[in-house]
Amino acid sequence: MQALRHFYASALLDAGENIKAVSEYMGHADPGMTLRVYAHLMPDSRERARRAIDSVFRYGPEGADGP
Repeated sequence: MQALRHFYASALLDAGENIKAVSEYMGHADPGMTLRVYAHLMPDSRERARRAIDSVFRYGPEGADGP
């Protein structure tokens, strides 16, 4: 059961769910506890982060009109 709980919280965080929401789902009083236990790098996290930064530099911030 603990493995399923760990997977659930980790998958939510990896999908971009708000840390405060995940903390509440898990019954934690402190979001810091949730981060310490469940926020580790998932296999494709680095690649998604790289693509996000590439996108910002290529297209600018979302909604920016440019010069």
